[in-house]
Amino acid sequence: MKWNKYVISTTTEAVDLISAMLMEKGIDGIEINDNIQLSEKERKEMYIDFLPELPPDMGLATVTFYTEDMSEDTSECDEEQLISDIKNELESLSAFVNIGAGSIDKTETEDKDWINNWKAFFKAFTVDDIVIKPTWEPIKPEYDGKILIEIDPGTAFGTGMHETTQLVIRQMKKYITDDTVVLDAGCGSGILSIIGAKLGAKSCTCVDIDVNATDATVENMKVNGVDDGFYKVITGNVLEDDKICDEIGYDCYDMVVANILADVVIPLTAKVPAQLKKGGIYITSGIINTKEEEVVKTIEENPYFEIIEITRQNDWSSVTARRV
Repeated sequence: MKWNKYVISTTTEAVDLISAMLMEKGIDGIEINDNIQLSEKERKEMYIDFLPELPPDMGLATVTFYTEDMSEDTSECDEEQLISDIKNELESLSAFVNIGAGSIDKTETEDKDWINNWKAFFKAFTVDDIVIKPTWEPIKPEYDGKILIEIDPGTAFGTGMHETTQLVIRQMKKYITDDTVVLDAGCGSGILSIIGAKLGAKSCTCVDIDVNATDATVENMKVNGVDDGFYKVITGNVLEDDKICDEIGYDCYDMVVANILADVVIPLTAKVPAQLKKGGIYITSGIINTKEEEVVKTIEENPYFEIIEITRQNDWSSVTARRV
């Protein structure tokens, strides 16, 4: 499907008023681009471990919105009227706030531009004797004798290429046996659960707050030939919903893997002991090096855990602990 992309050049001062005006016109989704750094409170609420480096804030911003391309439809005139109305509203707003240029630039785009373009960057790679490849690439002779995992994340997070996932994979290889029952907290595309199956684990429960992630997990399980009886998939928030914790179960897991972010791992650490059996393994990752000390301190202060290993790859860390 083709879309018309409209970019309004304005000021940070006018962004809220323009956004409200667009919503009143029936435009539900907008994109705001500015150089205002997130506050510490916003960063924690959004679970962002590190902030990008932004150029100086000059008080300028853009507000982007999309409309379905009506070029071959009699509704084209409706879109022209919409844009005309928006221009009039911008002019009216300029009497109350500095809207800057207030110009509207139009281009065309397609769904595939933001849904599929990332695929060009996802290539097959190996983690020791494990090959992880996108489903759309062919199986090559050099994969013979290796554990093969095929992944299509869809709109979920998790190709396995990131250092944090690779750190967890290597820890799983150390501790999984054919009796291991795994809980994958924040399963994303399901890659760690699938690897658990390939490494011989007994079963796995996969949980994520995002339905796109749990849907992707089910599809990737099927692609990799994982038996339906091996896994259970749950959509929900472990940190906020006790019913989800009840559904996951208590004192029944030999391993919990949590490749999320430090600001999620920290509160999750208080919940995990209830799910883990004594002697069970807790593998955490998604921890930027500037957050490692805070995560380690949280786990050390939890009387149910002893840290047995900290591994690192580039700027990322993984902390592995045992339930005592």
